[in-house]
Amino acid sequence: MMLKVLIADDETPARSRLKDLLTDIGNIEVCGEASNGIEVITLAEKLKPDVLLLDIRMPKMDGIEAARHLQTLAQPPAVIFTTAYDTHALAAFEMSAVDYLLKPIRLERLQVALHKAGKLLPTQLSEINKLSAKRTHLSISERGRISLVPVAEIIYLRAELKYVTVRTAQHEYLIEASLTQLEQEFGNTFIRLHRNCLVAVAYISGYEKRSIAGHQEKQWVALLKDVPDTVIISRRQQHLIRHTP
Repeated sequence: MMLKVLIADDETPARSRLKDLLTDIGNIEVCGEASNGIEVITLAEKLKPDVLLLDIRMPKMDGIEAARHLQTLAQPPAVIFTTAYDTHALAAFEMSAVDYLLKPIRLERLQVALHKAGKLLPTQLSEINKLSAKRTHLSISERGRISLVPVAEIIYLRAELKYVTVRTAQHEYLIEASLTQLEQEFGNTFIRLHRNCLVAVAYISGYEKRSIAGHQEKQWVALLKDVPDTVIISRRQQHLIRHTP
């Protein structure tokens, strides 16, 4: 059976070398090439490769983040990372039993990796996520497709039951996530103004007291850019008003 392989690397010579090596191996179809993590996701959805040869350091979105988003597909491809990382990072891959190819890639090593390539397990991905910077996008799975939402466009994240509402200027999305984990991951990008809501600092335009239905006294709220929504500031968090633009 022909093995479908998608190559992802931001350097054209590196992609060409991989194609040549795969041709030498035979019984392989190079179904596409990507030069950044966002292209990887688009092509993987469209082409449905069996195996993804995925460079770690790429512009727009690195390979580890791309692999994380791809795991939300119903049938994610097997992933083999290609890397020129240092010894410390390679040790993390080995401890997680995640397969990788060290550049320059050798034919024999590539053959072995393709033979044993398998889908990433959640525990493996959790470990190698530590090598990646914080995500540049959140992925929304809708009807078997991945929608990427740039973190820079998110106005707030509000927890509701087991879901989190992701609010942008144009849309609202629902994701299954922990607000606490999102807060830890994105650090100073968002601040917690209420126990159930993280607000992007860049989208706060001001604060004022307003009458809110269900509250006897006027409440401090954050005014937001680009949307009419407001976010109530809990008493515990009102000290932030003095320290946030």
